[in-house]
Amino acid sequence: MRTPTELQQWRTRPALWLEAFIVTNFAFLALDIFLAHSANQFREPAEYLPLLFSLLAPPVLAAALLLGGRLRKWTGYVTGWIAIGIGLAGVLFHLDNQFFYEKTLLTLTYAAPFAAPLAYTGLGLLLLVNRMIEEHTRAWAEWVQLLACGGFFGNFVLSLTDHATNGFFRPIEWLPVASSALAVGFLIAPFLRPPASREYYSWCYAVLGLQAAVGLLGFSLHVSASLRGPGALWDRVVNGAPLFAPLLFPNLVLLSLIGLSAYSEVSKSPSGSGSTSPSPAIQA
Repeated sequence: MRTPTELQQWRTRPALWLEAFIVTNFAFLALDIFLAHSANQFREPAEYLPLLFSLLAPPVLAAALLLGGRLRKWTGYVTGWIAIGIGLAGVLFHLDNQFFYEKTLLTLTYAAPFAAPLAYTGLGLLLLVNRMIEEHTRAWAEWVQLLACGGFFGNFVLSLTDHATNGFFRPIEWLPVASSALAVGFLIAPFLRPPASREYYSWCYAVLGLQAAVGLLGFSLHVSASLRGPGALWDRVVNGAPLFAPLLFPNLVLLSLIGLSAYSEVSKSPSGSGSTSPSPAIQA
């Protein structure tokens, strides 16, 4: 059982929240990759690589987090760079399907979702941020918020290209495109016109609430579509609308809240840059 001091540390340590977010996301990506690559029955051996990595990374990172010290630091570096490499390689493999040969919007739309592997790149960058930048500083908060903004931009691209495959048959399919664009606009604002005001945070929380609602609505619609229609349920889940794609919205809401919470705290400090003392769980 954790002591009150340990529980208090978790409440006041955004770097630990971020670490838990990263570990959970790698674990969830294992299921997502398994479903996505089952559509072609893992035709290429390279398609097993992100699945194996997603199965190994969570227990390795969790063990390193508990042990701490230099092991935690260097495990984060290695895992982060591998994740970045897998994400970038995945983009090239997905585009190599047709796009590099014809270079048209048609082949870009109907190719494998080229932006999806960037989830690994984003998580890898978050790991590096958590190792290289001291928490309770403006730089740490800004990097987390910037990567959350990048995630919503990725959602914008994924929603646009995925729903374009059926010509936006239902008008509601435009909703995630519009909402993710709105999220990008709000999250990027502090980088364009600092400092952020209290009113800005209120609007951000409202916009993030909208993103969570859109994601849950999309998930229910995707599940409903997979439960209907002819054929076996497994075939409908694997070949139908991507079941877990809408959950990227509430997932990125959590990441944004971590960044906004840290950004709000450092903005309250007299210097505006947060604490300058090293953080024991972050420093080697």
